[in-house]
Amino acid sequence: MNRDELIQTVMPLLRAARSYHRHEVVGLEHVPKDGRALIIVNHSLATYDIVLLMVAIYDDLKRMPRPLIDRLFFKVPFLGDLATLFGAVKGSQGGAESLLDEDEIVTVAPGGMREALRPSTQRYQIRWERRMGFVKLAMRKKSPILLAACPKADDLYEIYPSHMTKWIYQKFRVPIFFARGIGPTPIPRPVKLVHYLSEPMVPPEWIEDDDDGNDQRAKTFHKKLIKRMHALIADAIQHRD
Repeated sequence: MNRDELIQTVMPLLRAARSYHRHEVVGLEHVPKDGRALIIVNHSLATYDIVLLMVAIYDDLKRMPRPLIDRLFFKVPFLGDLATLFGAVKGSQGGAESLLDEDEIVTVAPGGMREALRPSTQRYQIRWERRMGFVKLAMRKKSPILLAACPKADDLYEIYPSHMTKWIYQKFRVPIFFARGIGPTPIPRPVKLVHYLSEPMVPPEWIEDDDDGNDQRAKTFHKKLIKRMHALIADAIQHRD
């Protein structure tokens, strides 16, 4: 089975998931009809809210974004192969650059598992402070960035704080957590999910042999992106059902 066949096979299930969550996208018109782009998303524990955004883009533009995913997925039997077949690429600068060179839309969750494993007492937050890689990637590849905020994805599960699970992840990078969905079950709650997309944001110029200048321009743009993401999250929370 190739990627197109897999997409068509799983699409009814993914559309059903969109219906379950009454999923909407505000700002879908900002996604380019052609050419490269980076879509930067917040990372919930559920994670599949990112896939719902990808499906919405596919249904509207017939372009299926290519996600960068954590290396951990490729250590799980069959899951890594399935993710690869679906078009996912192991998170790395080289992999992302290759996709952008092919003018793909690439989804990136800079907060990674550290953001995904936040307890519910820290819901609706992003943890991008030390994550500069996606900014420099956009600069080098002259790729516009669209921010996509879906804070309500943090309400799909109640996640409980635990010093033990935090220590295990910090020590061994194994994402163990205590969480529940509907009642005591792992079934996600039927929360309405809405993605809020920003306008395309053009990165500053990348100048060869100007490491200090590139670092400063990246830091300034990074701060701008975080400020805009916070605004999108606040807007999404204010308009939640």
